[in-house]
Amino acid sequence: MISVFGSANMDLVAYVAQAPKPGETITGREFRTIPGGKGANQAIAAARAGADVAFLGAVGDDAFGPGLRAALAEAGVDTAGLRVVPGPSGVAHIVVQDGGDNSIIVVPGANGAVTGPAGRDAEVIARSGALLLQLELPMDAVVAAARISRAAVRHAAVPHAAVLHAAASRAEVILTPAPAAPLPAELVEAVDLIVPNEHEAAALTGRDDPGDALEALLDLVPEAVVTLGVRGALYGSRDGTRLHEPAVPVRAVDTTAAGDTFAGALAVARTEGAAPARALRFASAAAALSVQREGASTSMPYRHEIDRLMEDL
Repeated sequence: MISVFGSANMDLVAYVAQAPKPGETITGREFRTIPGGKGANQAIAAARAGADVAFLGAVGDDAFGPGLRAALAEAGVDTAGLRVVPGPSGVAHIVVQDGGDNSIIVVPGANGAVTGPAGRDAEVIARSGALLLQLELPMDAVVAAARISRAAVRHAAVPHAAVLHAAASRAEVILTPAPAAPLPAELVEAVDLIVPNEHEAAALTGRDDPGDALEALLDLVPEAVVTLGVRGALYGSRDGTRLHEPAVPVRAVDTTAAGDTFAGALAVARTEGAAPARALRFASAAAALSVQREGASTSMPYRHEIDRLMEDL
């Protein structure tokens, strides 16, 4: 099982030919309301990719809350750990340009009220093969979730993924450091795999070159993946493994949540015991399918679609 401790937002998406400049008013071609949030996106991506998934987080008592819960449940995600707090749910205002590029403003809402795992969350995390974390919840809450996994038997000193899966007796902690922010030492010490995009990697390490940033990340955590958009993804581990997985060449329609699709699918492959190269290819295939469709959670592929594309790679 994979547990996801993270955010749930309703995405308010406007599709335009070109994003407006400051002070400019333009006419969009379409508007959609789509369930999203980095945590919920990764949960749905992992569930559609074939995993048993539990989501841990919060929505508000507004009109968006039931829709966010329903979207997770429809994907097969266990929502017993999704609690309701007074006030609005999180929202994301997204502008998608023709060609797929996007800009996003996130308003945390209920996500900002999550102070840490609650109820039976710790038990769920302890039963999981992987714990997916992002940074759209308060940092103290993210650290608290990571601490639960760290409290179990440590295995991060053994860096190779195959050994990790064979020896683990706690959830492997996979962190998507987005939006980018300084990482507390206690969080870094609990992370087994970090998955930033190239901009987040540069913000975390101060190194603009993705390869250099990868090396700097490995000074912090046992394994790292830096996603590069159309240029694919880089992987490194402390055992000396270095890989570059090219992106699957496709025509992008909307890149919203492509990174979350990648992270969710990567977690599935790893919990299934896939070697790093195959796990990267599986995640890349999932992301390639997602960018060919509009929306965040609505764009995420199902396992049979990923497997079919994998056969052609």
